[in-house]
Amino acid sequence: MGIKLNKVAKAAKEYDHVLIIMRHAKAEPFGGKGDVERELTEKGLKQAKAVGKGVEALGLVPDRISCSSATRTRQTLDRMLKTFGDKPIVDYRISLYDGGVQAVFDELAHVKDKTHVFMIVGHEPTVSISAQWLASADSDSERLDLLNLGLSPASIVIMGSDKPFDEWQVHSGELLAVINAKDFD
Repeated sequence: MGIKLNKVAKAAKEYDHVLIIMRHAKAEPFGGKGDVERELTEKGLKQAKAVGKGVEALGLVPDRISCSSATRTRQTLDRMLKTFGDKPIVDYRISLYDGGVQAVFDELAHVKDKTHVFMIVGHEPTVSISAQWLASADSDSERLDLLNLGLSPASIVIMGSDKPFDEWQVHSGELLAVINAKDFD
């Protein structure tokens, strides 16, 4: 299923509020370090850079970002911020590492109305489950099926709604795209 990035960009422009939910890029395997300290691999660093450039090319540089405070998510975001520049306001939250889907809803509840593009950088299975919960019944069933499989490293979900983020609840956003880092190459 090929992604037509120009169609995604056009669809996103139709909404007042766009949410990007991302799984961190490829991390080193479990091993000597604790899970929260795992770092990105070389492949992960390249993936994060590609996604940052891809999001910028879509015209969706976030106004605000909430990122898990785990090492691998911070490293993912650091790579993307080199592309995004100083525009996004960034908050790091341990709750996005260990708080599950509720942490995502908590983040949405605190986003100001003036925010057009909001991004969450987190972990599986929370990111795909959150996207499933947020996706409206009108969302494309093939895209929803992709979320059932879970997101691969450095994948993003793009959703749109005219409701302010603090009003998003279950089934509030239209699922516009599920994009893998390779789709930006």
